[in-house]
Amino acid sequence: MSAPPDLPDVVARAFDVSRKAGYVSFCRNETGRLLATLAATRAGTMAEFGTGCGVGTAWLRSGVRGDARILTAELDERLADAAAEIFVDDPQVEVLSADWSTLLDKGPFSLLFLDSGEPTEVGVDSVADLVEEGGIVVLDDFTPCEMWPPIAYGRVDTLREQWLTDDRFTAVEVMVAPDASTIVATRR
Repeated sequence: MSAPPDLPDVVARAFDVSRKAGYVSFCRNETGRLLATLAATRAGTMAEFGTGCGVGTAWLRSGVRGDARILTAELDERLADAAAEIFVDDPQVEVLSADWSTLLDKGPFSLLFLDSGEPTEVGVDSVADLVEEGGIVVLDDFTPCEMWPPIAYGRVDTLREQWLTDDRFTAVEVMVAPDASTIVATRR
């Protein structure tokens, strides 16, 4: 992939916090650059479900323009506290030590970033009403698949299938690296 080797300062700080916390599950740079690009097109409030140590949030923040805000929730208090330190002086980012469901009444969101997971948690029906018309949902952590229906771990990937076929969204699977893909869905 062709991308500048330098990281935005806020992203470099987030990686430092992740290393110090011993947290190794974070947003890849390829996905991060996509997030920054998409965040640059958004106004209003963006959200992230599952902050970890704040790397994905940092990538979003690196793309934010104007007075757009980012709300992010992390269930693990230790990780949320670590991420909050990155943004302690940034009034446009709020890190909550809480389950993502605490953000349900703070939408609708112009951009929503979340990891792929169980269809009952991050499926279209659980998320659709949290995104404004024209808003974007980014689902991370898919393994690329070249067939239909999509197969993952020997079975139909129902989460990917839901997002790519739901009439409320226009969606595409984007390969961000040879071994990673992301779904980007825009609310109609």
